Amino acid sequence: MACLTVNTDVIIDNIRKLNELLNKYNVKWSIIMKVLGGNETVLKKILESEELAHIHSIGDSHLSCLQKIKKIKPEAQTIYIKPPAMDQIKNVISYADISLNSSIRTIKALNREALRQNKRHKVIVMIELGELREGVVRDNLLDFYRQAFQLSNIEIIGIGTNLGCMYGVEPTFDKLIQLCLYKKIVELTFDYKFEIVSGGSSITLPLVGKGKRPKEVNHFRVGEAVFFGTSPFDNKKFKNLSTKAFEFKANIIEFARKDSVPDGIIGEGNIGNVANNNDSNKQSQSYRAIMDFGILDVDVEDIVPVEKNISFAGTTSDMTVYTIDGKDAKDKYRVGSQITFQPNYMAVARLMNTSFITKELIT
Repeated sequence: MACLTVNTDVIIDNIRKLNELLNKYNVKWSIIMKVLGGNETVLKKILESEELAHIHSIGDSHLSCLQKIKKIKPEAQTIYIKPPAMDQIKNVISYADISLNSSIRTIKALNREALRQNKRHKVIVMIELGELREGVVRDNLLDFYRQAFQLSNIEIIGIGTNLGCMYGVEPTFDKLIQLCLYKKIVELTFDYKFEIVSGGSSITLPLVGKGKRPKEVNHFRVGEAVFFGTSPFDNKKFKNLSTKAFEFKANIIEFARKDSVPDGIIGEGNIGNVANNNDSNKQSQSYRAIMDFGILDVDVEDIVPVEKNISFAGTTSDMTVYTIDGKDAKDKYRVGSQITFQPNYMAVARLMNTSFITKELIT
């Protein structure tokens, strides 16, 4: 069975390095665990690390995962990082100490449930800054906060925004200054002091230490940089973080020399996806390795073979084919051999969530 390996020592070391960096600039941060898909073995290893003591909170976009986090580490401060669905209000109060919100109706429902559970729930109100995902629009801002401040069991701890996740709007200094100005307007209007100005995710990290982050922005929600050592800002390695936490290894279940192009009438009923190759430039035959995973497990666009002589040929629901070039292909590969891939964020997220791929913890 194909296997995703997870090196938790690498992840914990990345957490340590981020702690050192962000503490130097007085930035709090939440570690976002959603890529792990609630895998309890991996979660337990990370949550037991002493490095977690230096983190503001632990977040996820799935309440079932926050439930597991609370089970493993009951004292952890948890944060639910998307606006709650109305049918999940009870679970939000049960498993999340903090939630990100952009609907006053939802916050009122959270208040009623928090009152019922005898809890005080913390809220960060998300503001629309151009990404057109979750966020209160400017014209509604003061009325929104006016209503929220009246709720008995809701504590508004901050203001936040989300950039770069849907349309790719960059978290520039000007964008974050807008967030800070909204913060000041609300604070002056209501004589209130915010604890948190949450300026974004891993995409915002490159602004730290370059004078491009307004000092009022004092909180980040970080996932990709922790687990992959990269920032979506440029998709490059961030500072001294490691990019080697994950590997995907798949098994060759057939290996043979075959024609490079299909033979027969190609109809519209095919269910596979194939490489966009110019067949006229291809040799008549090539070695083909069929792997034990398919598009149901992971998108081939999100994994890259470690060895350069291996190229994607096609995939179906549960098998994927790669072409292997080189004179030594016949001697080097056979049925039972493994091919190693470097997965990106979306690949790991899908692989962690499927039950058809083995997960192996290495330290």
